Amino acid sequence: MKFGIFLLGAVFGDDDPGAALHTAADAVLTAENAGFDEAWIAEHHFMSYGTCPSAITFAGHALGATNRITVGTAVSVLSTTHPVALAEQTRMLDRLSGGRFTLGVGRGGPWVDLEVFGTGADAHDHHFAERLDLLLTSLTDDHVRGDGPSLTFREVPLTPPALTRPHPPVTVACTSDDTAALAAERGLPMLLGMHASDDEKARMVAAHDRAATRTGSARHVAHTSTVVAHVGRDRASAVEELRSSLPRWLGPGLAGYVPVDDRPRTPRDPVEYAEHLCRLHPVGDPAYCIDRLRTGIATTGIERVLMLVEGGGSRARTLATIERLGAEVLPALRGSRPNPTRPTQQSRNSGLWFNN
Repeated sequence: MKFGIFLLGAVFGDDDPGAALHTAADAVLTAENAGFDEAWIAEHHFMSYGTCPSAITFAGHALGATNRITVGTAVSVLSTTHPVALAEQTRMLDRLSGGRFTLGVGRGGPWVDLEVFGTGADAHDHHFAERLDLLLTSLTDDHVRGDGPSLTFREVPLTPPALTRPHPPVTVACTSDDTAALAAERGLPMLLGMHASDDEKARMVAAHDRAATRTGSARHVAHTSTVVAHVGRDRASAVEELRSSLPRWLGPGLAGYVPVDDRPRTPRDPVEYAEHLCRLHPVGDPAYCIDRLRTGIATTGIERVLMLVEGGGSRARTLATIERLGAEVLPALRGSRPNPTRPTQQSRNSGLWFNN
């Protein structure tokens, strides 16, 4: 098992977006010191739901400030980013970080971003597979060319060579069976969102497995699950803290999604969604969080869990949540073994595994 934190640079109420980004950056350092394996950052434009407009830029900053922790993007949006440019950045971060970077990519949504960046709705609606394949080719090959249908260009050399072979890790955000099948056909793992229940995530894993078997691409891949994690005195008080904080983020944040072409959209109710997240996830005292995480791992079979730690709505609560998860939750999930800040080379190679 791998355990990480999941960050958005979320803004609560009238908080300063710049301060939210600084808190996210400090959260990565806190997570490394607390013994987490990974820290992943989301990418959003023109909204307060998440204030990081370039996940890969944030990752570069975080990698330069840390020594051990893996940093990932959750996700870099392929519908608005040129796949070759993203591959070049990935190859560079892979090389400079010594293999500590992992790339999460996704289709994104049909939002105004497509209009602003000039890729258009077709990039989202029809060309995700083409863009994903071009990215993968650009991560593995020394030369690349675009053969269409939407991206056509002459052959060019790529530098620097990637350090990781066959290519730096790539994970695909999946919310539908079709995207799960697309990932499976390419032997790529899925990133599954915090909106989904354990049973829904298990169903997506089964859909991925079926597609991999059907296309002859079946092999072991480590899927990723995102959850909301918040540690409190007890279950009731932890839930109450999130009931008071999450709507201040979700209300204005979810309202920031603007469709690219005036297609209809029904936004989630922020209070109802906050209740939904509290029902699904490890929100409670450490014992409840441990049990809830164990149940999710057993139900889904997923081998990487990313914990959204910003739900408390303040810098102090975010950093305290990371510290408590590291001190009081992760050791139990790892069989109560020590969780050093700077592991030896032997412990890096051996890995840390969930103990039933």
